[in-house]
Amino acid sequence: LQQTLRREAVVSTQSTGTVETSDHARLALQLSYNWHFDYTQDNAEHASALFAVPDFVGDACKALASRIRGAVAAVPFDDFHRNSARIIRTSVFGLDENMKVKENFKFAANRLVITNVDIQSVEPVDQRTRDSLQKSVQLAIEITTNSQEASARHEAERLEQQAKGKLERQKIHDEAEAEKARTELLKLQSLSAAVESTGQAKAEAQSRAESLKIEGQAAVEQAQLKAEAQNIEAENELKRINDARKGELDYISATNSLEVEKALKMSEIETSKFKDMVSTLGPENIAKIATSGHDNQLAMLQALGLQSTLITDGSTPLNLFSTAKGFVGALPSPGQ
Repeated sequence: LQQTLRREAVVSTQSTGTVETSDHARLALQLSYNWHFDYTQDNAEHASALFAVPDFVGDACKALASRIRGAVAAVPFDDFHRNSARIIRTSVFGLDENMKVKENFKFAANRLVITNVDIQSVEPVDQRTRDSLQKSVQLAIEITTNSQEASARHEAERLEQQAKGKLERQKIHDEAEAEKARTELLKLQSLSAAVESTGQAKAEAQSRAESLKIEGQAAVEQAQLKAEAQNIEAENELKRINDARKGELDYISATNSLEVEKALKMSEIETSKFKDMVSTLGPENIAKIATSGHDNQLAMLQALGLQSTLITDGSTPLNLFSTAKGFVGALPSPGQ
């Protein structure tokens, strides 16, 4: 016993079963339980309790399955689909005084302790429910994919506009640098002419140089102002494009959310409509409607008091003359 059942040993057991939610959606569950025996070595009472239940695995699976079926039957399919792990763990382990899920569940009869429950698969038994669930998942994936594609496209357009703005600013900066270099060249030319000239020629050269200097400075300032204006214009255009792309993305996201909500509401309406029709008619009325034709025919024949009946349709009538002749021809003649 000490070699085969250690306190630290944890064993896993798989269990399958069918549950039904409060809105009559039948689901096939496959679960896996981790368990061990809680006992003390050299304790005869604990050792005898370990063998108190012969089929302890089967009994434990049945008890846990009953708890799970009761918990699932109290919630609708949508809640179970979103919170299946929490619902199953709560039904198996229970809640403590702080409304938190307990860490284990113990069977007092044989000191069996369930330490974990793992949900391996949840599949709808009804084909229509399975198809509806698959369509909902595909729709959610499609909406997410379209949203990601739109975001990527808008991001690419934004980066393209930023690159164009940087290129324009660099072009303006290069033109300003060229104007500055041209101004410096004119200054050097003016100084060279002033050195060569004397008197009036020197004064004329100096005045011409000053004029060119003023013109160059004016051209540089004009180029700077032009560059700033173009920079402001490019930034405003980029901001406008970003705002437009953001508004379009918000509109697409809101439209997708409304479409998903609409599909979910229509599915709930169809399910509620079918449920209300079945609940209104009742199983006894449905059975009577299905067998009403045969019951009326049987009652009519019994009222006529017929012992035997032959019923044919209008397309293949019976020829009673040929039938009677066949009966008479089958009788033996007087000489025979």
